[in-house]
Amino acid sequence: MASLGARAGGGGPPVTRTYTNPVIDANVPDPFVLKVGNWYYAYVTNGSGGDVPVHRSRDLVHWSYVGDALASQPRWARGGLTWAPEVMAFGPKRFVLYYTTRDVLSDRQCVGAAVASSPEGPFTDASERPLVCQADLGGSIDASPFRDTDGQRYLLWKNDGNCCNLNTGIYLQKLSADGLAVVGQDTLLISNGALWEGAVIEAPTLHYSDGYYYLLYSAGSYDNETYAVGYATSKALTGPYTKAPDPLVVTSGRVVGPGHQSVVQDGAGQTWLVYHAWTLGAVGDGNRGQRSMRLDRVGFKNGKVIFGGVTLTPQPAPTP
Repeated sequence: MASLGARAGGGGPPVTRTYTNPVIDANVPDPFVLKVGNWYYAYVTNGSGGDVPVHRSRDLVHWSYVGDALASQPRWARGGLTWAPEVMAFGPKRFVLYYTTRDVLSDRQCVGAAVASSPEGPFTDASERPLVCQADLGGSIDASPFRDTDGQRYLLWKNDGNCCNLNTGIYLQKLSADGLAVVGQDTLLISNGALWEGAVIEAPTLHYSDGYYYLLYSAGSYDNETYAVGYATSKALTGPYTKAPDPLVVTSGRVVGPGHQSVVQDGAGQTWLVYHAWTLGAVGDGNRGQRSMRLDRVGFKNGKVIFGGVTLTPQPAPTP
C-alpha cells in the first residue's frame, strides 16, 4: 500500500511517497524479485496457487498477479511441492528459472532449471534429471543464481538435511554458459552451528559490494518466531565466510518469522530487502496463517549489513 505523505503546491515541499508493509498481503512465501526494464517481477513458492506464481510491479509497492510462470513439471518431477523460485536473465530474451520440486527417483526435493523468452514465462524444463540433487544429504533446495564481477555465473543452494536429521549447509558451484548445468566441484560455504540457527540454514542470497561478498541466509523453524535472517561475509567468493554473531532480521511485534529474503535495487540504486513474514495471531499453515511479502531498506558497508528493522508504519517508498 502506498500514499503521498505531502502535497506539493507552489514553492511547497516536494511530494513524499510512502508505503506500508505488507506490499503483497497474500500467501506468497519465499519471494524473489527480479528487475527487467521498468518492471519488477516477484516469484514465490506455490502456496498461493500454481507451481510458480509470479506478480509484477512498476514501483515495488503496487503488485498484480500475472499467473503461473512454470508451463509444466519436467518428466523427472512430481508436482505440488514447487518451492523458492528465482530467475536470472541470460540475455534480453532468455531467462532461466531455478526452482525446487520433487524428484520421483530419489523422492527428495531437488533443483531444476527452466527456460523462457520472457520473465513472465512460460518457463519450460526439458531436462531428463535434476540440475542439483544431493539425495544422500536429504536433497537440494533454495537455489539462488549469482553473477560475479567478472561475469561468471554461479548457483547457490542448501542441502535439505533437516528433512532427515542431517546438518544443513549452503553450497556454491559454477554454472555453464547457458545456465543449465553446474560445472566443476561444489564448495560448502557455511553450515548450521549457531544457537539461533537451530537445525536449519537455508535461503541463500549472495550480494557483492565494495570488495565484500555478503551471504544472507535464513535459519530457524519457518513456521514460528525463531525464523530469522542472518549473514556471513568474505573477501573471496568461495570463502572462508565469517558469520555475524546475531541474526539481522528478527521477529518484532506483529511481524513474526521474517525470512527467505532477496535483495533488489530500485530506480535510484537504493537496495531493498524483500522477505516474507507471518502476522501475529495467524502464524503457521495450520493456523490459517499466510506469509505475506514485505520490503525494507538494507545497506552494505565495510563488511556489515545495515538494517533498521522490520516495519509496519509508513516508510519512504522506493524510487520506481
